Amino acid sequence: MKIEEVRKLGAEEIRSKLADTREEVMKLRFQQVTGQLTDTSRLKILRRDIARMETILKETERAAVEGVQ
Repeated sequence: MKIEEVRKLGAEEIRSKLADTREEVMKLRFQQVTGQLTDTSRLKILRRDIARMETILKETERAAVEGVQ
């Protein structure tokens, strides 16, 4: 997921996708431990997506707080 795509989403949509992505990472970790995971690069991609989504959420929260003051 690219940063532009994340910025177009609303806060609730980002939180929803964030939860889904975290769940997928957890499943992939289990697969890796059991030796069933073949595409290990997917973990790295998902971790970066999570970081992007968290960054955008923080930016929007910070902008909302600064806008109120």
